[in-house]
Amino acid sequence: MKEELKQLPRKATEKRAENKKFFGRLKKSPPRDLDYTMQELHEAEFQRTDCLSCANCCKTTGPLFTRIDIERISKHLKIRASAFEERYLRTDEDGDKVLQQLPCTFLGTDNYCSIYEVRPKACREYPHTDRKKFQQLGALTIKNTFVCPAAYNIVEEMKRRIKV
Repeated sequence: MKEELKQLPRKATEKRAENKKFFGRLKKSPPRDLDYTMQELHEAEFQRTDCLSCANCCKTTGPLFTRIDIERISKHLKIRASAFEERYLRTDEDGDKVLQQLPCTFLGTDNYCSIYEVRPKACREYPHTDRKKFQQLGALTIKNTFVCPAAYNIVEEMKRRIKV
C-alpha cells in the first residue's frame, strides 16, 4: 500500500485532464443507470480495498464538521460542543469547521478511528463514489483520486464501463 500511495499523486496528475473531460461529458449526459453503476463499482472496489491499510484520507485531508457532527461527537466525548470546537477545530477560509491539524487527531497508529461510531458525515461518505446524482460530484471525485486509491480505481473503471 505504501508504494501505491507514493505513486498515486503522479498517476492522478497524469489522468487529471482526461478525468476532467470525462466528468464534463458525464454531467451533460449522465446514463440513466449511473447511480446503480456507481453503487456497483463502489462496492466491488471496497471488497478489494482495505481502508485500514491506507487511511490516507485521515492522514492528509480533513473533513468538514457540521453542527450536527459537532454535537454528536462532543456528546460522545462527554465535553461541551464549544470545548470540542476550541480543542479540535478551526474555521477555514470558506467559513467551514475543519480540523486544526492533520493527521486527524482521532486516527490511531493502527489506522483505527477512535470516534468511528460517531465520525463526521463527510468521513462516513468518503470518497463519495456511491452518492446519488454522482454526475454532480466530478470536481470532488477528481480531487479524491489524488488521496484515495479506491477513488482512483473507481474512476478508471468508470471510464472503461461508461461511455459518454
